[in-house]
Amino acid sequence: MALQWLILSYVVAAEAAVAILLTLPTPKLLRNRFASLVSLILQPRFSLSPLRDIYWKNEHRLSCTSEVCTAAERDRYEKSIYKAQRNVILCVAACLLYWSISRICKYQKEIQSLEEVEKRYKSR
Repeated sequence: MALQWLILSYVVAAEAAVAILLTLPTPKLLRNRFASLVSLILQPRFSLSPLRDIYWKNEHRLSCTSEVCTAAERDRYEKSIYKAQRNVILCVAACLLYWSISRICKYQKEIQSLEEVEKRYKSR
């Protein structure tokens, strides 16, 4: 499971880099081609499998079974809580970045089509 979260953290970092690249001021041709490439890549990638894992871990979380918890049990419990919180933040960040990148690409395509319409009207 740790490998899954490591990959998810790399995906979040890559999505953040793509979002920055999409919002940087670049020439129109480069920006349009990059937005179309990113929108083609993003379509099939989205998956909610990490969210199921978080739910399962929440249902099967470590807890103290006796009345008095030892220091080791308490440390393991706190560590599992911190990991679960980190994983939730990663999943939310991945979903938000995915959504924002897809919206940026959609707006870029709309801007491109409106510029083409404007160009046709000016040429008349």
